[in-house]
Amino acid sequence: MAYVIDSAELMRARDLLIKGDVVSIPTETVYGLAAAIDSEIALKKVFSLKERPFFDPLIVHVASFEQAREVTREFPPVADFLARWFWPGPLTLVLPKAASVSSLITSGLDTVAIRFPDHRLAIDLINLLGTPLAAPSANRFGRTSPSTAAHVRAEFPDANLLIVDGGPCQVGLESTVIAFAQTIEGHDQIRILRPGGVTAEQLENALERWSHAVTVVRAESNESPGHLKHHYMPDVPLVIIKALPTEGDLRAIAQDLKLVKVPLRPMELKFDEDASHAARTLYSGLRGASEAGADLIFVIEKPERTGGLWSAVWDRLTRAASWTPQDRSRL
Repeated sequence: MAYVIDSAELMRARDLLIKGDVVSIPTETVYGLAAAIDSEIALKKVFSLKERPFFDPLIVHVASFEQAREVTREFPPVADFLARWFWPGPLTLVLPKAASVSSLITSGLDTVAIRFPDHRLAIDLINLLGTPLAAPSANRFGRTSPSTAAHVRAEFPDANLLIVDGGPCQVGLESTVIAFAQTIEGHDQIRILRPGGVTAEQLENALERWSHAVTVVRAESNESPGHLKHHYMPDVPLVIIKALPTEGDLRAIAQDLKLVKVPLRPMELKFDEDASHAARTLYSGLRGASEAGADLIFVIEKPERTGGLWSAVWDRLTRAASWTPQDRSRL
């Protein structure tokens, strides 16, 4: 469903950004907390409002390929190929940054993460402003990302924050973040730093049309936002288990978590068999369970739910979980 917003609202958002303020904007992935990339005051407000550490870099959102090149000093041919294949869309490229890009955005690194969002309102606002936006997810650091405007309002109830309402996010999970490297033999390599809305399989399929072989590998790096072991966490503990738990199992888990609740109110987070639907509803489900009064949220592992977009769903669930894989082996 396409949401329509009047031009006056977008102009108000633009004026706030020009003045060095922040606004919340919709994208196809999640809602972002946006600041103009050339406003150090606004960038600092983003970190302050989110309670975000400065070592976690921000993603720069652009509305054209020209803007993407302006914030980078190198744009490898394979990066250009993938950008033209997947943009606008949920793919973020990590590339050498231009000197003009603030170190606040890049956490002092020599690289910048950029993407071209596939949302009309975000694109229109960037074009109205005339400069890219740095826009991490509009939630407190480490907590569940927002996929609706209502989630943003609930996250920052006391902030005087303009939220541009673009309806529910269609992807519902953050973008895939990739970086570029070469193997010892000199072959191109794509490193997936964070799985997301573009799957490894989609990248591999696209690269079959590239002029020479490219390998796609999973990697971890501080160049990517959301790289910490614990992230995306709901307000109540989330645990991942291997089978439907008994009441005794849940009590044991609660004890391990030092969760003293009588009676304990656990709630299972269930997913549709369709991975895209699971991704789109993941964050709403986590928020809804805690809002419904659950003391403990549990998810049952299903071996058949692997690969494709499920990789991104399980990445978020694992990082959001309060119970470790070692603990899970007991059930």
